[in-house]
Amino acid sequence: MHIIWNRYPDIKLELEAIIDLMDENAKCKDKIIENSIKELVHANGKMIRPAFTIIAAHFGDYESEKVRALSAVVELFHMATLVHDDVIDDAKLRRGRETIQSKYGKEYAVYIGDYLFCICFKILAQTASLQSIQMDSRAMSRICLGEIEQLNSRFDTDVSLKNYLRRIAGKTAELFSLSLYIGAAESGCNMRLSKRFHRIGHHVGMAFQIIDDILDYKGDEKTVGKDQGKDIREGVYNLPLIYALEKKPQDLINLLEKEAYEDADVEQIIQLVKNYEGIEKAQNLAKKYTDKAYKEIHKLPDNPYKEILLEIVTMLLERSY
Repeated sequence: MHIIWNRYPDIKLELEAIIDLMDENAKCKDKIIENSIKELVHANGKMIRPAFTIIAAHFGDYESEKVRALSAVVELFHMATLVHDDVIDDAKLRRGRETIQSKYGKEYAVYIGDYLFCICFKILAQTASLQSIQMDSRAMSRICLGEIEQLNSRFDTDVSLKNYLRRIAGKTAELFSLSLYIGAAESGCNMRLSKRFHRIGHHVGMAFQIIDDILDYKGDEKTVGKDQGKDIREGVYNLPLIYALEKKPQDLINLLEKEAYEDADVEQIIQLVKNYEGIEKAQNLAKKYTDKAYKEIHKLPDNPYKEILLEIVTMLLERSY
């Protein structure tokens, strides 16, 4: 269990029970699939999304068994998308561990990701309302479309701000929105409050992804968990680069149109993005989404979990650039 939850013992207790539930549902005749899923379950991720479901559910009639099941579903959704992402990216490591596709091969990784989705719907069928199952299905569709849009836009110097925002709304923000919405809606919160949680999730998810994209230009593996320029090398042109390209700089375009990027090319691309104020403009947009999230959180009813949500969102969105 990640150390951030030591401050919130009630949430930590629920998250531990959710891990047990996912572990139980990982049982499978194929032991490679079972063991692979259990490795993911115990990989010591932050489990922010299930924690959001728990928090939102405390604004309604909290039913521990149902909330644990719904929280497990959103985390399993997240795991499935990561497994498939690693196949697309040919990633060798995630969270410092060998990826499923590296360890067992791409074929097994695809099936493991698919099996995770199957577990999600098995749990939903046992616990959730028809409305929430429909909501989950739509969310999964948007997440997949966001990932496909990112794949289709690789190495495309004409990618627009509108397309980028639509892409991250699907691949990242959608699951944050679902996590909060489903916790509230399935705990009997009225539609107005449930939709407020959905908006909070959207704003948090958008800001979170933009900040993550900025770190591709300023980060390093030791301090932020990702290598500088990783997205550039993979042809994923995110917000700082998109803003820089709006000025039609030929020197930057010429570099991006090369068939392969050397380390020196990546360093030069990063410097040019800084020179053309791409990072600064991306930071400004991240702040706008962050401020929107805070504004919506402050409008929530008085509740001890309101302050917890604010603290966790602050931790997520006040990461160092």
